[in-house]
This record gives sequence, C-alpha cells and structure tokens, in this order.
Amino acid sequence: MSRRWSALLLLLLFAPALFAAPLRIGSKQFTESVILGEMARLVARQAGVDAQHQRELGGTSILWRALQHGDIDAYPEYTGTLSHELLKNVAPDADIASLRAALKPLGIGITDSLGFDDTYAIGMREDVAAQLGIGNLSALAAHPALRLGFSNEFMDRSDGWPGLRQRYGLPQKQVRGLDHALSYRALVSKAVDAIDLYSTDAEIPYYHLRVLADDKHYFPHYQAVFLYRLPLEQSAPAFVDVLKKLAGRIPVDAMRSMNAQVKLHGESETDVAAGFLGVPSDQGGSSFAARLLQRTLEHLRLVLISLSAAVLLAVPLGVLSARSKRLGQVVMAGSGVLQTIPSLAMFVFMIPVFGIGTWPAIAALFLYSLLPIVRNTCAGLSGIAPDLRESAAALGLPRGVRLRRVELPMAMRSILAGVKTAAVINVGTATLGALIGAGGYGQPIVTGIRLDDTGLILEGAIPAAVMALAVQGVFEGVERWLTPRGMRIEARQ
Repeated sequence: MSRRWSALLLLLLFAPALFAAPLRIGSKQFTESVILGEMARLVARQAGVDAQHQRELGGTSILWRALQHGDIDAYPEYTGTLSHELLKNVAPDADIASLRAALKPLGIGITDSLGFDDTYAIGMREDVAAQLGIGNLSALAAHPALRLGFSNEFMDRSDGWPGLRQRYGLPQKQVRGLDHALSYRALVSKAVDAIDLYSTDAEIPYYHLRVLADDKHYFPHYQAVFLYRLPLEQSAPAFVDVLKKLAGRIPVDAMRSMNAQVKLHGESETDVAAGFLGVPSDQGGSSFAARLLQRTLEHLRLVLISLSAAVLLAVPLGVLSARSKRLGQVVMAGSGVLQTIPSLAMFVFMIPVFGIGTWPAIAALFLYSLLPIVRNTCAGLSGIAPDLRESAAALGLPRGVRLRRVELPMAMRSILAGVKTAAVINVGTATLGALIGAGGYGQPIVTGIRLDDTGLILEGAIPAAVMALAVQGVFEGVERWLTPRGMRIEARQ
C-alpha cells in the first residue's frame, strides 16, 4: 500500500512537468524579428527547453499585449520602441537599466542588447537623391513635392512620422501608409520618392538606396533585446538563461547578412538562424500537399465555428426583428455598426478578451456574420404574403407551429442567401487571422508579402478563392434541398 501511495505522490509531483505546455516565442511581421524568434527557439531546444515559435503575429501593439496577457512568453523588441511607444514613464532615449526598472512592475524582464542597433532611417533611390542634392533629412524641407511612403506603423508612432515632420519642419503633403515589405517595391517602381527603412534591411545595398543622415538626431537608439515574462525566472530559469546568453552575440553586419540570406536568397529563417548559431537545423521539409491540408483544416475551423455560432444567434434575432419593427431597428443598427468596423481592427479588439490565436479570429468572424443573416431572415419573413399568414392562422395552428412549419420554410431561400453571403465573406476575411496567430490560408499570404514571394501569396490566395466558390456552390445545393418541393421556384424556359 505504501508503494502505491508513494507512486501516486511521485505522479502528482511530476505531472506538471510531464504535461507542461511549451514556452511560446512570438515575432513581428518582418524578417529580422522572425529570424530572432527562431534563434530563441533553437537555443532553447539545445538547452532541453520545449519552446515553439508563433511567427508573424502582426505589429508592436499585438506582441506587447500578448506578452502582458501571457499569450506568449517572450519576443524580440527594440529599446527605442520601448522608450517612445510602449513605456510612457521613461526618458526618450533610456538605457537598458532604466527600461529594466520600468518593466519590472509590469511583470516583464528584458535582456541586455543582442549586439546590434536597428534604428529607423529614411531612404531614397541613390540617383534621385543625387539629382536633387539630398543627403540628410533637413534637405527634404526644400522639396515639398516629394511623395513619401511610410510603413503603417511608422505613420502613427510617437517616434515616427508625426515627430519627424515636426522636428524637421517637413512640408510634404503626399504621404501614404504602406506595408513595409511592399515599400521597397514602391520606391523602385517610382511610385514614391522616399520610404522609412530599418538600418539592417538587406534591401538597402541591393536596391542602391541612399540613407539620409539624421542630422538633428531625431531617431533614438533601437538596440535589439528580448522581452520575457518575469515569472519565467522561477518557472523556466533555463529558458531565461539562454535568452540572456544571446546578448552581445549578434553584430550588425551579421544581422544584415542573415536578413539578406532570407529576403534576397530565399533561404528559410530556421536554416539561417541555425547556421549563425552553429546548431543543427530542424527545418521541416513539408510538401505542398501537407501544407495545403493543414491550412485548409485551419481555415475551415475558423469559418465553420464562427458561421455556426452566428446562425444560432442571427436567425432568432431576425425573427424578432420581423415581429417587432422597433426591436428590428435596434438589431439592424447594432449589427450594421459591427459590419462597419475595419476587419483588422475587429481582430485586434478581440485580443484582450480571447488572447491571440484561433478564438479571437473566430469571435471577430462571428460578429461579421450577423448582419447578412439577420437582415435576410427579417426580409424573408416580412415578405410572406399576409393572406398566407391568415390562412395558416385560420387553420388554428399555434404561433410557434406556424413559424416552424410555414413561415421559416417559406423564408428559407432568403435565410440561406444570408448565410451564404456570410460564409463567403468569412472565407476571405479569415485570411487576416494569420496576423494574430490563427493560421489558415492567410499564413502563406502574410509570409509571401513579407518575402516578396508571389508563389507563397498564391499558395494562400488561390485556395481561399476556390473555397469561397465551393462554399457558394454547397449553399446553393443546400438551399434547393431544404426548400419544400411545393415551394421551389423552378426556372421556366
């Protein structure tokens, strides 16, 4: 008996270790961040720590929220971003010791600098800059007609365009937001005249760009660091230790070279990170068919769960709206407002409630599905001829029976048309779920945009289009099957 109790006690003691979830490392939606995320995962693996890398989770705000809420355990960040964008109680160019003190009350730790400074800069094509005689940022003020294209994040950051314009008195009015991965293509194609750069970008020498001197010292230092949850110092000290050991190991030239290997030569981030660290790569060579199956299942999960939940709520709301005009106006207005919220904003709004991953994407898609189903259910029921309603009532059928046996079947075409519309919208909108770690067809699209790889973009875009067409065809078949034979409207020649 004592042996059994001893065995049970040992099981209870070691069960948490046996079933512990892997540590989660996040990265932003640009190549350098993904490489650093892979480095952290690989050194953790070498130390015997189970860690996974959730790639390309969007911008700074998404990663910061995910770390604060415990959805990820660590991610690479930059000191300038911390001092100017995330922490409001530190000096504009605070050192790491000051940042560490400011982060501690938030339950967040920070490593020392990884060894390089990846600062913001403004760049132009060398031939254009030479022709106009522009060598520093102050010279931009003399050319108000220049077209500027900045990354969307840079457009709104406190250390971005608003402060830059004020510091240098820049008069340019033609300023547009672009995805950073696409801004180089816009510059080379002469769609814009100047863009924001990261100083370690491989494209700078490749496209022969001139980096304009920051002669008024506007941009702060952006030393690369890792942020991590402070409780890991007790629960996973080996992981924190390997993150700290990366400090000082990555020179700026090495980082720029690794970015070039991925962006310009098509190597995988895993292989590049492993080569720099001198450890074996565990890059999985999954086939296109395997990747397609995985992304299809992820995408279907997003669409089916969100659509099913929306049908369960929207159809009853449509019935209530048809029976009460005042209530119907409120319901339509509420669902209409939800439909007007930009898709990416809706996904981000769900993060504080559901974290990152599948469930915030499902919640956002659910909200987007309500309006077409509610509206079509209400329209289908309201469009039933009054004499038919009266005939059903004259037969003595209870109100609930009339709804189930007569009214809903007669409105079925309209209801299914709303469900079909919601489903097709969901298939397309679900691609944005990749920005918050939900996977699906959006993952190869996001990666393809970042790497300027048309093949990867099509790997997600074409299956998404095919799925949308398939969904439409399925619902047309279901509509015909569910509509009672006597109520089908057959096309006559």
